[in-house]
Amino acid sequence: MASKKRNSILIKLVSTATKEDGRKTGFFYVTRKNPRSLNTGQEKLQFRKYDPVVMKHVIFKEEKIK
Repeated sequence: MASKKRNSILIKLVSTATKEDGRKTGFFYVTRKNPRSLNTGQEKLQFRKYDPVVMKHVIFKEEKIK
């Protein structure tokens, strides 16, 4: 059988929350993104998700996986 080429790329969603001492929590999610949406000039993804380090829902911003 022929293997199918995946039509998605992996991205990392990093928490914008900070701890009491001012450092970022470092918590992240890994998800997939449609590469066809890259050509539309769209800004980076932002989601409001749960951060278990600070135990609240906060904004997560897209970063590339290194």
